[in-house]
This record gives sequence, structure tokens and C-alpha cells, in this order.
Amino acid sequence: MSSALITGITGQDGPYLAKLLLEKGYRVHGLTPRRSSDNLWRLRELGIENDVDFVNGDLADAGSVQRAVASVKPDEFYNLGAQSFVAASWDQPVLTGVVDGIAVTHCLEAIRQFSPKTRFYQASTSEMFGLIQAEKQDEKTPFYPRSPYAVAKLYGHWITVNYRESFGLHASSGILFNHESPLRGLEFVTRKVTDAVARIKLGRQKELRLGNIDAKRDWGFAGDYVEAMWLMLQQDEADDYVIATGVTTTVRDMCRIAFGHLGLKMEDHLVIDPKFFRPAEVEVLLGNPAKAKARLGWEAKTSLEQLIRNMVDADMKRVSKETSC
Repeated sequence: MSSALITGITGQDGPYLAKLLLEKGYRVHGLTPRRSSDNLWRLRELGIENDVDFVNGDLADAGSVQRAVASVKPDEFYNLGAQSFVAASWDQPVLTGVVDGIAVTHCLEAIRQFSPKTRFYQASTSEMFGLIQAEKQDEKTPFYPRSPYAVAKLYGHWITVNYRESFGLHASSGILFNHESPLRGLEFVTRKVTDAVARIKLGRQKELRLGNIDAKRDWGFAGDYVEAMWLMLQQDEADDYVIATGVTTTVRDMCRIAFGHLGLKMEDHLVIDPKFFRPAEVEVLLGNPAKAKARLGWEAKTSLEQLIRNMVDADMKRVSKETSC
């Protein structure tokens, strides 16, 4: 039985990846810090809470990461843990730098010392491209990060490359463009929109307040993207891959899809609020996943329209339960 250790297993991507690996017969371990609040709802929603072996540890604590790797000696290590909300990175730049940047070194160093045959996946991000240097971004496009989050992720990306080249570790980075799902946190724009649309439809609120709705993003489904993570670690040679749909859409059009799904008019409820504009905006992101398709045989399966409809439907069920209580 193959084994995997996943950080960030209680976030959005972790449960989808854990479910995929469990279906493939893996023993799945999740690195989780001790917290008083309930953070397992996503695993419960996918019906796998009791199928994961939890290991106590925190990415910011090198010793606990080392103990986890030495104890589990996983065949595969997926580092999905991060402070992943871009807006919060301006308020917490040091924390973001530690968790999203330095902590990647904790993982790689633990593997190098205690389990050098472990294959490592680093969750990089399209935000590293920032002020884009090419119309479509691929693995050779120069990076120009525009937030503390992106800067920290860029360190994590390059330290992964460095350990691959310096120590021969099987260490790959997935440069994932925006990927969403019904498990997305409410602070992220897609879920903020779908939750608000459900609440407006059910009479729980009247308006949705957003910032720059003309920003363009390449949005896909997280459930599709975790398959690409797994495929990277099945290759003979480690490498870095852009994972994207190859289609970019404005926040405005994404909102129209969500409101329209429930027969609502976006213009009747959407309010532009300057406080939601970022200090340095990333205006356009558009990925070129040609390498992933050619080498991994991977491509996105879920359209943005279907993704947003699924998210709206899930939020309608959640908000309906609230109103019935």
C-alpha cells in the first residue's frame, strides 16, 4: 500500500486530493496542528473524515515536520498548507512569509534527512506571475509577484527547484491557476459570490459588495486539479507544470453566471466597494497548460459555468438549512 502525507488537508484542495488517493488504495496521513475549532467539515462533506490518519504538526515548526516525515516515511508528500488568502498577506506579511515560504524548506529538509526517496509536491500559484510578462503564462514565463503572498510562494517554488537540483530529490511544483469548488472558503471571491447569491435568493441579504470586478482569472475546478498533482509524482523525472484551463473570465462575468443561475439580475444587487480593492492588483491571469497535457495527459474537465452552478447549488442547500433551523 502506497502512503501519502498531506499538509493543508483541511483546506479546499486537501480533501479532494485525499479522496482521490484513498480511491487509489493509498494510506493517507494529514499533518494538522492542534486547534480548538472544528476544521474537519470539508473532509466530512466528502465522507472521508474517518479514513485519514492525522499526524500532529505545524508547518511553521520544523521539528514537528521532521518528526512527521521520520515517522510516516511517506511515498509521496503533498505540501498544500499555506496562508492562501492574498488580501490577508498585506496584513500578515511575516506569517505569510514563514508559512508559505520558509516552511517549504522545513518540508524539503525533513525529506532530505529522514526520507530521501519520498516524492514531493509543492503547491505553487499563478499569483507568482503577477504583473504578467506574456499574454499566456507557461512554465518559462518570468515571474513578477504583486503581493506578499505571491512573494512568499515564489520562495517556496524556487527552493523546491533548488532541492531538486542540489540533492536529487523528486520534487515538483504545480503552478496552479485559480481553482474553486463548493469547499472554497467564504473569503475567496467565487465562494463569496455564490454564497451571497444564495442568501439574496432566499431573502437573507440584499446586496453583494466587491472590489475590482474587471480583473480576469483562469478558473477551474479543484477536483480536476488534484489529479494533476498526483500525476506529477507518478513521472520518472520531477518537473514543474502550469495547471490551468486556458480560458480567462472577468469577475463581472463570473458574477453574471452565478446570479443568472437563480434567475437574478446582477445589476440589482452588486455594489462596488473601494475597500475591497488590493494595494497592487493582478489584472489578468491566463494559463497555458500545454505541457501538462502533453506530458501528464491532463486537461481540465469542468467548465466555469458548471463549476459556478455547482457552487451556487451547494450554497443554496447550506443557507436553506440555516433558514430552517
